[in-house]
Amino acid sequence: MDDGGSNGVVVIFAWSSINESRLTSFVDLYSSLGWNSLVCRADFLTAFYPEMALSLAFHLLAELVEELKTRPCPVIFLALSGAPKACMYKVLQVIMGDCEPQIHPDDSQLVRNCLSGHVYDSGPLDFTSDLNTKFALHPSIRRMSVPSRLISWMAKGISSGLDGLYLTRFESQRSEYWQALYSSVEIGAPYLILCSENDELAPHQVISSFTHQLQELGGEVKVVKWKNSPHAGHYTHNPIQYRAVISNFLEKAISVYLLKLRQLGERARTHDEISELICDLQKVAVDSNQSLKRVATGPSDHFFLPSSAPYQSNNTDPSSSQEEQRERSSFRPLQPTSINANSVLGQFLFDSCVPKNIEGWDIRFGGCLNGQPYATSSSRKNSNHGFKKRLLRSKL
Repeated sequence: MDDGGSNGVVVIFAWSSINESRLTSFVDLYSSLGWNSLVCRADFLTAFYPEMALSLAFHLLAELVEELKTRPCPVIFLALSGAPKACMYKVLQVIMGDCEPQIHPDDSQLVRNCLSGHVYDSGPLDFTSDLNTKFALHPSIRRMSVPSRLISWMAKGISSGLDGLYLTRFESQRSEYWQALYSSVEIGAPYLILCSENDELAPHQVISSFTHQLQELGGEVKVVKWKNSPHAGHYTHNPIQYRAVISNFLEKAISVYLLKLRQLGERARTHDEISELICDLQKVAVDSNQSLKRVATGPSDHFFLPSSAPYQSNNTDPSSSQEEQRERSSFRPLQPTSINANSVLGQFLFDSCVPKNIEGWDIRFGGCLNGQPYATSSSRKNSNHGFKKRLLRSKL
């Protein structure tokens, strides 16, 4: 980690195609803009072995999480050339929880909250079968106008060998690779893509398709394209414009990070309010349960049900205070004898229960219920309907 800046951390994903001097120039650029750099340089074969890429991703995340726990700050992912396939896509899978094993969920959330921008310089590359041929030799050898037969033979041999070993694995990993890059849209960070029209390793068609897909998924993408700039050499050939573009993007990343912090604070306050409301509801439920448990304690209780014991019309305890009697009276159900026959309720019950025509009824006493006689009646006129009208008890 370079301690030259304090605005944030730029994680630089580099591949073996980026030499040391060019990598140092990127570190110096971001340091001059006030940002620290965390460099992750992958070997050539790391792009062909997902296990190696995953191991490198865990080491990188361990150091990044340690830094963010000490001082949370904006984070930028800068991918150079084929570095997204060599390591970065595995880092995205880990922090998105899309692969096993995983780091602690709090650590993943911390990285996602701090990640505020993605920069693709000369990438991402589409790892197809002919990519091995393009990367089989060092770029300086490929630029030779008339390579010797020995060099050509070595290039073809290495290319054929790599294709034979990894072509099948390429096809199976290719979908996973692109899916990981697309899933990064969920993090909510903007994208900056730096490319060239004459870049053979990162063709314009691949970059355009990648950009369009990100925008379809809701990503914010800015593309800066040069007409004549070599692969991974945009900063070397266009230093002033390159620096201006990067500077503007870093300022945007800081604003995105501050927006994320504000949204996290609002969600935290909402969560606290909901938690407090739930606690209040739980307290009310507990108090209600404790009160309901007193239902069967005795006739003098507030929630005593008249059906559970003989009804007491005059319940006056000399030892009870005047306030308790008033409180009990407020919860006491209406007494049946208190219904007035001349009231609206009494008139309604009278009209509903007392028949209008009793002519032809045969009324007999059927016995006693709770010490009170009750009568049964039957109608000779309606006996063919097969039902009886029975009046069990009347208080009217």
